[in-house]
Amino acid sequence: MNAFENIWGITCASVLLGVFLQLPGRAQVVPAAIGPGKSLWVGAEFSDFSASFPYQSGQRIQGIGAFADLHLKPRLGIEGDAQFMNLGGFEGSTENTYLAGPRMFVLSSGKLQLFGKGLVGVATIHYPFQIGNANYLAIGPGGGVEWRLDNHWMLRAEYEYQFWPNSPGYANLPDHPLTPNGFRVGIAYRVFR
Repeated sequence: MNAFENIWGITCASVLLGVFLQLPGRAQVVPAAIGPGKSLWVGAEFSDFSASFPYQSGQRIQGIGAFADLHLKPRLGIEGDAQFMNLGGFEGSTENTYLAGPRMFVLSSGKLQLFGKGLVGVATIHYPFQIGNANYLAIGPGGGVEWRLDNHWMLRAEYEYQFWPNSPGYANLPDHPLTPNGFRVGIAYRVFR
């Protein structure tokens, strides 16, 4: 074997090795023009609300909840929310809500995103003094901020003002619909993208 054959063999091997090492670096997993696609976030939250019962009492009520956000487009999604507030209610009263509806991202800057939402669903209340239980239509507009910790975890804080039309609905008493409102803080995990 002469020197020319050795150099030719080393050159060919180097070129082939270089080509194979470059292939993974040039591959594009997701086309850049399509965007991030759909993603599902699920999380837990703590709520602190003005209970709105008794009327004009200023009574606070707290509890925990769970939520799921399906991001359909870069600025549009759907949220489902279940809230169980049973701490601090007036004489043992509790309030639960099961809401769902559209959610829109208003502003996005790096890891920070501002959103607004309009949820509709069912509210249940357990009244004190053995008055009983009741279910009402609940409308819950709100808004908040999300802070992405990384690709899978996110913190969020929000304010929600709920309207419970036709509540409390006592016979022969003035109409004072319940309007629970307050703040929530939570953490979410992205299930898929």
